Amino acid sequence: MPELIHKFKNHVESENGIRYSVVVYGERRTDGNWEGWLEFRPENALVGIRTGRETTQPDRSALAYWASGLEPIYVEGAFDRAMRAEGRGA
Repeated sequence: MPELIHKFKNHVESENGIRYSVVVYGERRTDGNWEGWLEFRPENALVGIRTGRETTQPDRSALAYWASGLEPIYVEGAFDRAMRAEGRGA
């Protein structure tokens, strides 16, 4: 079951002005490693969009460390990839 790993203080904004909160979720795989991905939720909505797997780490602590070091430019790129995957553009 996915676990909330990290919540960012900053938001990202789509071309049409919708602000999205950004979180990192992770889940333990059967081999013991952890996969991590980013989720973007529009303000005042429960359902958002997510990236595919962004990283695989050896444990939850390593995943949290990875998430805490993500720079804004990486988050913006992940948002663009997620939007394109959903067919929404950026």
